[in-house]
Amino acid sequence: MPFPQGVNEPQPSDVRIRPPQIGQQWVYNIKNVFNSLSIDTLTETVVSVSDHVRISRFSQKFGALPDEIQKPWGYILQDPHWNPPQKFQKTVPLWPEELRVGWSGFYRTRYEVVGYPDNSYYLGVNINAQAWENIQVPSGDFLTLKYHINEPEFQSNDFSRLANWRDEDVWLSPKIGRWVIRRSSGRYVLSGSTIATALWEDYLESELISWK
Repeated sequence: MPFPQGVNEPQPSDVRIRPPQIGQQWVYNIKNVFNSLSIDTLTETVVSVSDHVRISRFSQKFGALPDEIQKPWGYILQDPHWNPPQKFQKTVPLWPEELRVGWSGFYRTRYEVVGYPDNSYYLGVNINAQAWENIQVPSGDFLTLKYHINEPEFQSNDFSRLANWRDEDVWLSPKIGRWVIRRSSGRYVLSGSTIATALWEDYLESELISWK
């Protein structure tokens, strides 16, 4: 699939993320970037807002999926977007802490595999805000902050993987409190292989088709 292309926009003034409320919902078409095929429809709904924000997730293909948990809003505690789902010992930002081009941050934490609390694994996260872009998706045109996430050399719970890294490009719409496009990929090295022959995890793109 071609890389999403938006139109560059100037830095908006007094930009803020929409606060969470029960019933907010986002529906995404999930595509395989390798071949452009649609493989699922994902519905995410805010179901709890207290000291944490819980977002339920429902797959048209697989049914109910593990919840996403933020604590507080904008800081991820339980991240179900990767396989296996992760629960962090220390939360990390889900989007740039400052909504301006040029902002960057690096965060270290450890994660547990959801449902298996006996072991934890190192994770480092780079976040870089790159541009304000107006981008078009099936649900409309949105002013978005494009940012890049990189997880270099994190520790996998699968000990056969000797090196691991993941990358994401995200187009965040403050208006809707969530991204309109999120493109995620990961690679890993097994014993006897090299970085040049690293294996791929899924390479997926989520595209917003409706929201409320």
